[in-house]
Amino acid sequence: MEQRFTFDQVANVYRASRPDYPEALIDDVISFANLKPTDAVLEIGCGTGQATKSFAKRGLQIIAIDPGSEMIRCARETLAGIANVKLAEATFEAWPAGNSVFALIFAAQAWHWVFPEVRFVKAAQLLSTNGTLAVFGHVPGGLPSHLLEPFKEIWLRHTGSWEPPPEAWYLPNGPFKDWFDGSQLFRPVEHKCYPWKWQHTTSSYTNFLSTRSDIRLLAAETREDLLDEIAKAIDDQGGCLDIDYETHLYIAHRFDGDN
Repeated sequence: MEQRFTFDQVANVYRASRPDYPEALIDDVISFANLKPTDAVLEIGCGTGQATKSFAKRGLQIIAIDPGSEMIRCARETLAGIANVKLAEATFEAWPAGNSVFALIFAAQAWHWVFPEVRFVKAAQLLSTNGTLAVFGHVPGGLPSHLLEPFKEIWLRHTGSWEPPPEAWYLPNGPFKDWFDGSQLFRPVEHKCYPWKWQHTTSSYTNFLSTRSDIRLLAAETREDLLDEIAKAIDDQGGCLDIDYETHLYIAHRFDGDN
C-alpha cells in the first residue's frame, strides 16, 4: 500500500487524536493571500477536516480533496452543517480541476505526499494571478527527558531504528523552502513558526502514534507490541506527558512576471 493511503485505515482514530491548527496561522494565511469571504479555496489532503473547519469558519468557498474514502466520510461528519465546503475523494494528481481557479491552495500536513512532478506545476496552473500557495505541518519537539531513553529502547527493539518523526520534514532545515525555490513558479517563500504545547494521556498519545504513517506500515503484531510497551512506559511515569510542538508554515504568491 502506498504510504499516504495508510491513514484511511484509522480514519475515526485520526479525527479524534489529531490536533487542530493554530488560529494565528489561519489568520496569517488569509491576510497574506488577501482573501475575501467569496474567494475560492482548494485544500489538498483534507484528512478528517481539522484545518478545513478553521478556514471554513472564515466564510471561504472551499473545495477539499482527499484520496481516502473513510477520511472523506469522517470529514463530512466533522463539517456537517457547513455549507461552504465541498468534499471530493481524489488525489491532487488525479483530481479533474476543469476550469477552476483559486485564490488560495493550501495543504495541512499533506504536501509531501503529492508527486514531486505535479506539486507546484498543477498548483500554479490552478491559482489566480498573484494567488497563494500555503503548506504547513506540526512538528514535535524533544520528548520529556524521563521518557526519551525508554522510548528509544522500545523503538530500536521493535523496529531497528530510532529516527526523527516524519513530521520533521516541516522544520526549516527540511526540504520545503528548496522545493518552492526550485519550482521557479512562486515568489520567495515566507516561513513562520507557531509554538504550542500538546498535553497527552497515555491513551491519547498511543492513539496519535497509531495514526502515524510509519507506524501504520509496521506489521500488525509489531505495531501492537510497540504501542503496548510505549503505553506501559508512560503509565510507569505517571500516565501523562507534555510535548512542545511547533507548526511551520511556508507560503508564497504565484510568480506572474512583473505583475
